[in-house]
Amino acid sequence: MASASGRQFRAILRKDIVMELRTKEMLMSMGLYALLTMVVYFVALSQAGSEFDPRTIAAGLLWLAFIFTSLLGLNRSLVHEKDQGCLEALLLSPVDRPVIFFAKVVGNLTFLLIVEALTIPVFAFLFLQGHALESGAFSLVPLVMVAGSIGISGIGTLLATMSVNTSGKDFVLAMLFIPLVYPLLLGAVTATNAAIVGGPDAMMVFWQGMAWVAGYDVVMLLASYGLYEFIVGA
Repeated sequence: MASASGRQFRAILRKDIVMELRTKEMLMSMGLYALLTMVVYFVALSQAGSEFDPRTIAAGLLWLAFIFTSLLGLNRSLVHEKDQGCLEALLLSPVDRPVIFFAKVVGNLTFLLIVEALTIPVFAFLFLQGHALESGAFSLVPLVMVAGSIGISGIGTLLATMSVNTSGKDFVLAMLFIPLVYPLLLGAVTATNAAIVGGPDAMMVFWQGMAWVAGYDVVMLLASYGLYEFIVGA
């Protein structure tokens, strides 16, 4: 049974990745959106004056860009499945609903991490310009990105599945997603800010933020796993 579920998981995940690699539509739209958001932030803050330290708000700006970029990707991933009839075919096939859920989560997580990997160097160049390296903890930022992206993909996949059958998909997903992801955003921004700004208690604050993010990931993944079968069967 476990081996059958594993084969089903790999088949669904491979299908999603191959489809995206053929078109690159979602990756291109998410990547361009994230990069343009960074540029808009930079232009908006360019007149703040030399006394303004962009590191004090850099973590918040970075995570806001990731949150809105993930909304774009989550919505497009499920809309394509719905429009092409793939979602109905999956639900009619003898595949366990949790297998579908985890395959979608891993697929969305993969695409989001790719976009984040492309965005972080641009972010560091525009807002940090080497200053964050003084804290000695900037190398921990990718760890926050991975942990935060797991929570975003987990709860985002559940909510995108809920909203895909509604008339205002984008609006409904955003209204559900933003309030629920706020605790994750709080912990992720705290940890990222500690890694960027540094300070005497930076590592303690960093791991406190990471603990908050990890707890959110566990709770939301378990809740989404438990609710997914009821959501897709509704």
